Amino acid sequence: MTNTIIIPAAERKLKNRVGVGRAISNTSTIAYRALLKMFKSPEIFVDFIVLPVMFTLLFTFLFGGAISGDIHSYLPIVIPGVLLMASFTNCTTAGSKLREDVDKGTTSRFKSMPIARIAPLAGSLIADIVRYAMGGITVFTMGYILGYRPEAGISAVIFSILFITFVAWSLSWVFAFISLCTKTISTASAIGVVVMFPLVFLSNAFVPAETMPDWLQYSVLRINQLSRVVTTVRQLLAYGSTGADFWYALFGALVILGAFIPLTLIAYKRKT
Repeated sequence: MTNTIIIPAAERKLKNRVGVGRAISNTSTIAYRALLKMFKSPEIFVDFIVLPVMFTLLFTFLFGGAISGDIHSYLPIVIPGVLLMASFTNCTTAGSKLREDVDKGTTSRFKSMPIARIAPLAGSLIADIVRYAMGGITVFTMGYILGYRPEAGISAVIFSILFITFVAWSLSWVFAFISLCTKTISTASAIGVVVMFPLVFLSNAFVPAETMPDWLQYSVLRINQLSRVVTTVRQLLAYGSTGADFWYALFGALVILGAFIPLTLIAYKRKT
């Protein structure tokens, strides 16, 4: 029989951090759990099927004739706009879903486990990437049904979905931070809607900026960075290339990540 040496708790050298590999593994596990939860909920089909289809049909048939003269001519304008709006709508709900886990005590249970502290937060937001990508696929599928054929081909479509997905994922950290700083889920959802609609509609997503007054053109094209995102997608789909707007949008997304990932982590620690 072997003798077991028992080390007193006060003398044990315990680690309060995990390695990068372990953190990635924990985050992947939480992301997989979020995906299982997502696809077992009927609400997910509203996010990446019903809303993109509704937005595409609504704006195409409502504004197509008035803005471009016919629906076919309006599709190259509206499809990138709907792609942005569908992704933006999904990323505003990301914070609400995270806050729901916090209020139900799920994150407190995660906190008691020997896992990376960032894993529950990052895993939840990484799983949302699937929603953004599937919403983009739905938008382009509807555009194809309506007769839209991007000049740059399928590779530009794939790159556009990846680009919008990255931008939406970056913005999801902002809404996650907002949801963790508000008192209730309903307040976080309301703030998401209040932020989303002015940013989307005060952009060139659905109407060419050239038709606007000069002062509004400056606000839309220079101040609202979502216009750069839409312009990038339109250029990709039409010519298969990127310009300065792509780099501005990419830089802006990276700045948001650099600023709001630490802020969200701090808010998350305080909330849990």
